Amino acid sequence: MVRESEFYWRRLHSLLGIIPIGLFVTQHLIINHFATRGAESFNTAAHFIENLPFIYFLEWFVIYIPLMFHAFYGVYLAFTSKNNVQRYGTFRNWMFMLQRVTGVFLVIFIAWHIYETRIQKMFGAEVNYDMMAEIFANPFMIVFYALGILAATFHLANGVWSFLVTWGLAQSPRSQKIVTYVTLGIFVILSVIGMRALFAFA
Repeated sequence: MVRESEFYWRRLHSLLGIIPIGLFVTQHLIINHFATRGAESFNTAAHFIENLPFIYFLEWFVIYIPLMFHAFYGVYLAFTSKNNVQRYGTFRNWMFMLQRVTGVFLVIFIAWHIYETRIQKMFGAEVNYDMMAEIFANPFMIVFYALGILAATFHLANGVWSFLVTWGLAQSPRSQKIVTYVTLGIFVILSVIGMRALFAFA
């Protein structure tokens, strides 16, 4: 039986995965997609975001702090939850397991991505099209980022399903089936956007 405090921590974890983290991931992928229109288009979009008022406040309190809580508590859940795919093997049990596997991988991927971009910016580098093109000059990084994009879009899309069920917005089998198709669409659309952006840099 889940203790009351753990119940609320899980609800907060679920909520932050959608708002603001899910919204940020979607926005980040869309900004990156401007690279398909060329270097100047991407640089303009990226610099617009960087020049928003109170950008450091927004980064820490809307992105980094919620992301760190979601990531660290998610890792805790990943290593304490019991996966039962070998015994039951249903579609949802596989999604449950993949949610935790992608979550752990994303902790590594996001930490590396922040190091290659935001940390390098602190040391004077400019986050622009040329920086990303230089990163993707390495074929290994193309594969690594492709896996990161697919893990992020799956984790978000499946997280939306879990959020709607956890918060009582999709309780009946019919509504859960509809949400499954909707979230599959989210996964496909965001994956296409992310992969198009990746190969625009490469």
